[in-house]
Amino acid sequence: MSEGVKATPARPRRYHSPRRAAQALQTRHAILDAARRLFVTKGYAATTVADIAAQAEVSVDTLYSSVGRKPALLRELVETSISGGDQAIPAEQRDYVQRISAASAARDKLAIYARAITAIQQRMAPVFLALRDAAVTDPDCAALWQDISQRRAANMVRFAADLRATDEVRPDLTDRQVADIIWSMNAAEYWVLLVEERSWTPEQFTDWVTEAWTRLLLR
Repeated sequence: MSEGVKATPARPRRYHSPRRAAQALQTRHAILDAARRLFVTKGYAATTVADIAAQAEVSVDTLYSSVGRKPALLRELVETSISGGDQAIPAEQRDYVQRISAASAARDKLAIYARAITAIQQRMAPVFLALRDAAVTDPDCAALWQDISQRRAANMVRFAADLRATDEVRPDLTDRQVADIIWSMNAAEYWVLLVEERSWTPEQFTDWVTEAWTRLLLR
């Protein structure tokens, strides 16, 4: 090689092992399952990272590298409970959001959302209430609670505007009022009152909020 010409350094080969990726996903799933059980039964404050690691049958170091600290665990539980998968999914990419956007009638949009909320609350309500309780004393949890609450409110404002575009919403209600009515009835606390405390079935809950939103919000 002539002097002054540098050899191009060889690029390191990327190693991808499907088996290793599957094992990592399985480990993450076990950690989140353990965290969910303990946060719901013992409470966030009383649960230690060591407790979660022991329940998931992994080391504490593995827990940290797979998910993160305890606040990160709780955030992942909330986000995946909303998304319904192993990873958080942005609102606009969720299946039910896309089906709502595609529906032309306001009644259909409300029915789709009611079914989605029923499915979400079966996964999320216990975790969300654990977060609410933890937010009283833990600053990280308080920040997460505030973030989730603000996102919910903003999403409902967008939903209200989508409903308004059908020209079926009552003219005496503002979009903010429409959003607040839906927001209050899609809350975990509302689900717990009817389903857990009053023993409604999920199907009864779906039918009720669909009918209530239709009567309250539409012409």
